[in-house]
Amino acid sequence: MDIGVISVRYARALLKGGCDAGIEDKVYADMQSLARSYIEVPLLRPTIDNPTVKLGDKLALLMSAAGSKPTGLTKAFLSLVLKEGRECFLQFMANSYITLYRKYKNIIRGKLTTATAVSAETENRLRQMVESKTNGTVEFETEVDPDLIGGFVLEYDTYRMDASVKTKLNAILSQLKK
Repeated sequence: MDIGVISVRYARALLKGGCDAGIEDKVYADMQSLARSYIEVPLLRPTIDNPTVKLGDKLALLMSAAGSKPTGLTKAFLSLVLKEGRECFLQFMANSYITLYRKYKNIIRGKLTTATAVSAETENRLRQMVESKTNGTVEFETEVDPDLIGGFVLEYDTYRMDASVKTKLNAILSQLKK
């Protein structure tokens, strides 16, 4: 069976269970933590996939990877996944839940890259601008990249606004080469 089909089915069921219980936001935080743990701890996946590790140990490890206080639904979900022997798909399930939740709540991811750190006020103005254009909520990520020299790069959805000095200098350079 296809990894995507399995992970989306489990994620969809988890989202429905979370919505029915009114805790989908908390489960979202748990799944974000779990997905982040898979990225930040490279040994997590081989340990969870290892058949010689006891299910109780796997569950304890996954519970700690899911955050400081995972919900009862998250614990029941992780137990079910382990019981069914689907732990090799768990990382994909967490990412699928995150994607489904964002679609359900109309959350758009945005990224602002600047040459220097920006104030919270500037970040909020840009967030509000994106939210007004997309009619959704924006999860904003900021990054500082001194290579931009000045200006900023704003990305959200499929839109990219590059107002950096580096890009403008490169455009001038390419025109001069012609």
